[in-house]
Amino acid sequence: MKILIDGIEIEAQPGETILEATRRTGIHIPTLCYHEAFGGQGSCRFCMVEVTKNGSSRVVASCTYPVSDGIEVKTSTPQIDKIRRNIAMLLYKRAPNSLFMQTLYKEYLCTENNLVEDPYEKCILCRLCVNACAAMGASAISTVMRGTDKRVATPYDDASAVCIGCAACAEVCPTGCIEVQEDNNIRRIWNRDFTMVACEECGKNFATREQLAYIADRSKQEADADELRLCTNCRRKVLARKLETFNG
Repeated sequence: MKILIDGIEIEAQPGETILEATRRTGIHIPTLCYHEAFGGQGSCRFCMVEVTKNGSSRVVASCTYPVSDGIEVKTSTPQIDKIRRNIAMLLYKRAPNSLFMQTLYKEYLCTENNLVEDPYEKCILCRLCVNACAAMGASAISTVMRGTDKRVATPYDDASAVCIGCAACAEVCPTGCIEVQEDNNIRRIWNRDFTMVACEECGKNFATREQLAYIADRSKQEADADELRLCTNCRRKVLARKLETFNG
């Protein structure tokens, strides 16, 4: 199907969202709570765009709005720019200690206001970390409390028994609010210490014991035991060598 985005006609695929269509074709729409691994949440509203369909226009979240034939999309208008500026300002006030939010605040030319801010906070409650943990199958963290006290935490802020220390939550966090401390072969995250495992090929620490045990348990494939002892880069190198040998 054909849709028009910022005056450019592109071919959209049935079932995809406006954001997916723009990313596939190289058109930029800023996001905060979106990750391609989890799809759109529509919670931060930073990806808002103006959609015109059958002569009627409305503002929608591009990460959840499905494409349809003949729609016209504008990714930047005075109204959209104002919405993003207000969101950047509000989220900065929530998480002023984040370098990411400090940069966004300046980029969108936000103005000073009298809203109360926590100078130590970095989290904008995008929930990407919660989604990443759930996707891994651990669900060690979740949002707790309500209103202005809402935050991401382990149950009762204790060391979670089901956390595997994979740090996937920290990797997807856009504001860098999840602390991961590594000293020699010990990784500390979410109030718990994990022993790191070194890659048998290059010698670099690449995963926790709990993480590898969890992967092995879920895969149920003894044949992959050797691969679990290698980091991603070395696994690729070993696979390449095997292919070279196989191809003669």
